[in-house]
Amino acid sequence: MAKRIPTRQCMGCRATKEKRELVRVVRSPEGEVSIDPTGRKPGRGAYICPDPACLKKAIKSKALSRAFGIDIPDSLYESLAQQIEVEK
Repeated sequence: MAKRIPTRQCMGCRATKEKRELVRVVRSPEGEVSIDPTGRKPGRGAYICPDPACLKKAIKSKALSRAFGIDIPDSLYESLAQQIEVEK
């Protein structure tokens, strides 16, 4: 039997992709929002494709703010943009 591959939905384009293909953003139990390169930090996770267009859609629609229930600082969006450029 084949091993099941976990999938997640991108917050920008809403496409379902393999979990390891996406960038994870996590809100810790303390309320801190950060990028999770390992995918193992505790807390609520949201995923974005490593594509600048998906990040722009997520920012415009405030998808991360809705997913976490808090306002996302601009510094996190800048860090995400840098992370996406590195992964390209």
